[in-house]
Amino acid sequence: MKIIFDKADLSNGVQIASKAVPNNTTMSILECILIEASNGCIKMTANDMELGIETIVKGSIKQEGSVAVVSKRLQEVVRKLPDGEITMQTDDNYNVIISCGKLNITINGRSGEDFVLLPEIEKKESIILSMFTLKEAVRQTIFSIGISDTNKIMSGIHMMIKDDQLKMTSLDGHRISIRKIQLRDSYEEKEVIVPGRALSEISKIVGNDTEKDITIYFCDAHMVFEFEDTVIITRLIDGKYFNVDRMLSSDYETKITVNNKEISDSIDRSMLFSREGNKKPIVLNISEGILNISVNSTEGGMDDEINIDSSGREIRIGFNPKFLLDAMKVIDEEKIDMYFVNPKAPCYIKDANESYIYMILPVNLS
Repeated sequence: MKIIFDKADLSNGVQIASKAVPNNTTMSILECILIEASNGCIKMTANDMELGIETIVKGSIKQEGSVAVVSKRLQEVVRKLPDGEITMQTDDNYNVIISCGKLNITINGRSGEDFVLLPEIEKKESIILSMFTLKEAVRQTIFSIGISDTNKIMSGIHMMIKDDQLKMTSLDGHRISIRKIQLRDSYEEKEVIVPGRALSEISKIVGNDTEKDITIYFCDAHMVFEFEDTVIITRLIDGKYFNVDRMLSSDYETKITVNNKEISDSIDRSMLFSREGNKKPIVLNISEGILNISVNSTEGGMDDEINIDSSGREIRIGFNPKFLLDAMKVIDEEKIDMYFVNPKAPCYIKDANESYIYMILPVNLS
């Protein structure tokens, strides 16, 4: 095999494919990226048996062939290469010789025939979103998935289509994130649980372009994402998702409207006194027109006041500050609405159309 790339194209292809390379595996071949040059096309593929990525890389083929190269080593070498034209070729022992000008680097490769190819998937129903929309929806839900070896369902994002709406939901036992997206067409009802890791890696690859689309195929045990020159296949999480609607309520006794930056900055400052090993809750005291935010710990404390628009009863309630701040970071509006029932009931953050909803459980204040 002999192929020629521009360094930028080679680097981009390696970075995309490497997202599907596992950090730890007992199968050494899964640590590799498969590079194939045939039929006028250069492809790079990685597969960890749960997530698979195949991307087409711009370049020139001088001699067809294939080789599997350890991803980590390939990334390190490509990062150190000078800018310009890069030649990659293999010898009979699957050594990979990478040349740029007078520079020659050789790394060990393996036969491409050893590689575990992506599964053949029968593509069924599909929806189309802009890259920007998917990226934003993942950003607004991914932070509240659960990291649990005992409950794999929590490690995924529930995607449900009903008529012309896609609803993405995540939860970790302390909070719930919901993002609703208006689709271009109506579809039959369907729901799947997509691994959070897969959606996180996809969001790192796709751009912020509102004009470029991504096609999402719903299959029996997999989901397929296609955009530009890249195909991503992820195995779905098997199981029944939680009945989140039963956990939500529209009742409230207190409502406040607050400047997002002001409350986010205040909560961020409060976390100086709520570090690992000393997780003190922040206390919100809501009275007419005033939100008082305070925290006290063995390291010190903070007391802050923010002007708000408020209605309903006064309330004193405690929260894990990180959970509040995580939600506020992904809300783009200047002002946010927060709803409270009592000191032991969840707080809701949502917009008027309920295109996003965040439910956060309080903590008991002694």
